[in-house]
Amino acid sequence: MIVTSDDAQNRRFLGIDFVLLSHGSESMVAKMLYKQGDNVPFHKHPNEQSGYVISGRYKIYFNDNSAEIGPGDSYTIPRDVEHRIEIISPGEVLDVFSPPRKDYL
Repeated sequence: MIVTSDDAQNRRFLGIDFVLLSHGSESMVAKMLYKQGDNVPFHKHPNEQSGYVISGRYKIYFNDNSAEIGPGDSYTIPRDVEHRIEIISPGEVLDVFSPPRKDYL
């Protein structure tokens, strides 16, 4: 599947804007568009989630740990693990989910 920038789909989930870039049967790529004041509460899903910070600063919480992350940092959250993200300064994060999140489609 090839998705041009014109074909990317703007979406919103739990008040967070994101762009659905591409998805197949085994994975999904989304660009999260975090704004100041966005709130990502503790949640979990049956998808492994790996992310790469393009811009902004965030505090990520999972597995009884927390860390501040910024541009160039990345993370992986195992499936079914509660996690949350605090937006310190707005920006963009590229997230990959496996399998694809049905609630994002």
